[in-house]
Amino acid sequence: MNDDCMTEINHLDKTTKDAPNGLIACHDCDYLHKIEPLPPRGKALCVRCGAKLYQNIPNSLNRCLALNLTALMLLILANLFPFISLKAGGRLEETIFISGTISLIQHGMPDLGILVFVTSCLFPFLTVSGMLYILIPIKFQYQPWNMARIYRMVNALTPWSLLGVFMLGLLLAFIKLIELADVIPGVSLGFFSVLLIIISAARTNLDPSIIWPLLTIDPGNSRPGRTAAERNLMSCHICSMLVSRPGNDHHVHYSCPRCQAPLHSRKSNSLSRTCALVVAAFLLSIPANAFPVMTIIQFGMGAPDTIISGVKHLIEDGMWPLGMIVFFASIMVPVLKLIVLIYLMIVVKMKLTWRPRDHTVLYRATEVIGAWSMVDIYILAFLVAMVKFGYLSSVIPEIGAIFFSTMVIITIFAAQCFDPRLIWDNLERPLIDG
Repeated sequence: MNDDCMTEINHLDKTTKDAPNGLIACHDCDYLHKIEPLPPRGKALCVRCGAKLYQNIPNSLNRCLALNLTALMLLILANLFPFISLKAGGRLEETIFISGTISLIQHGMPDLGILVFVTSCLFPFLTVSGMLYILIPIKFQYQPWNMARIYRMVNALTPWSLLGVFMLGLLLAFIKLIELADVIPGVSLGFFSVLLIIISAARTNLDPSIIWPLLTIDPGNSRPGRTAAERNLMSCHICSMLVSRPGNDHHVHYSCPRCQAPLHSRKSNSLSRTCALVVAAFLLSIPANAFPVMTIIQFGMGAPDTIISGVKHLIEDGMWPLGMIVFFASIMVPVLKLIVLIYLMIVVKMKLTWRPRDHTVLYRATEVIGAWSMVDIYILAFLVAMVKFGYLSSVIPEIGAIFFSTMVIITIFAAQCFDPRLIWDNLERPLIDG
């Protein structure tokens, strides 16, 4: 088999009896598979829904350790030197990495400033330093104190470390700023650009089996079946351990004996929580699009801009590629995400059994693209931080940005609350979560 092969693991039939350390359950559809050895750079995919089960990355420990150390140094350096400077009318406005946060707080929007800071600086720092806390002791062949809790923190914060979205916001703001003044890239911008590549490489090269070996405890009351739920087992989403459920109550929560993560056969009240968050996001979308998000003042004149009017002005000014990107990320993505989540809830509630694999792929896409709507908030943070030329030119954040960012956060939580395994439950047994 070649180095980059992707293997779909042999599935189990209802009567197979396997060694206790030879099973893994798909986190997206709950299907059980035999754990089989993989060639270097091989990936094991679920035979039913196509989700990645595990992979074999050669020398993963050393690679991740080196990449995370480099990322930590770059993150520190990116905060020490000038990020971007703006020159207009003989004045030079210099910014640092966290200038957007500072400027938003100064304009009376501390909640928005904190959101920008935690997603672009604090959470990336915690995820990188958390991985180093785990990997350095493992390199010297001992387990760090409280490793499970630190790894759970890293796992929870990784989806909220939005460096890629931050960079896209920076590029779009850069295009917008060119028409206002001369833009001078700083040293920290170079560090940040390399940081984005390094962190992406660190995540790509992480093989979780160096931290959590692919083993399961002996399920004492395991029953025949193709899924973990049918065998009365629960799969840990952190370390992939299979644990026997003592009773038949699917809503009782247990803890993984290896990483202490909460265990559940299905996410509790998945549909009701997702529905509540979708409704809240829909209600917030009204003021998010009705109220202005910013006011751009040039030579003492300016009018508040909503998201839609901002897109219109970009297109009218000839910057239609930028306008279309903002339109797609800020308007289309949130709307499509809400529509998809509503559709998936209908699929589960009505117990529809057609095209479950396509529905699972649709859910994965929805989960991934949701955070990219934050690009509009980052653009606002950059403009507020850099355009400070008083009467000549300035940018003022408006209340609509608060509603918009809250809506985006709620849609992300809504996607995380939805349990894709409910899609597949329709094929095998009565619905667990109604």
